[in-house]
Amino acid sequence: MSNKTKCGEAQMLIRKSVAEVFNAFIDPVETKNFWFTKGSGKLEINKEVVWTWEMYNFSAKVIATEIVPNKRIKFNWFAYENPTEVTIDFKELDSKNTFVSVIHTGFDKTGDELIESLKDSTSGFTLVLAGLKCYMEHEINLNLVADKYPKELTNHEEELKKRATR
Repeated sequence: MSNKTKCGEAQMLIRKSVAEVFNAFIDPVETKNFWFTKGSGKLEINKEVVWTWEMYNFSAKVIATEIVPNKRIKFNWFAYENPTEVTIDFKELDSKNTFVSVIHTGFDKTGDELIESLKDSTSGFTLVLAGLKCYMEHEINLNLVADKYPKELTNHEEELKKRATR
């Protein structure tokens, strides 16, 4: 199985301009409204940034490897034992509509562990894009990522460690 077929993916139409949608992923002041709770800085090529999910007591290092304004963001994500690669593509459909697609590759798992990692990636990025849509189009933070693992039902730290080592 090639690395391209070992990927999580998600996509969504966002009814905002490509510049606004692109900036929402670059600037942590915006991104915290639909994905993580804190970012150490804006994404820039070869700059290490740390994203934090405070509700899960979890942080991950991110290093952007490609940024094409209003077209693509590619970064290495150090959230797992070995880094993976995330590519976010932005397609301007017209001045008020942007199609966003996310491809997450580089998983070093096999068998059931690979299937679980791909399911987690696909469902996670689907929630991120749904949260982005709601935030960008309606100015509402649905807390989708925070609510995926309610603390009353899950030990967050153990669950994230387990998923990171799959």
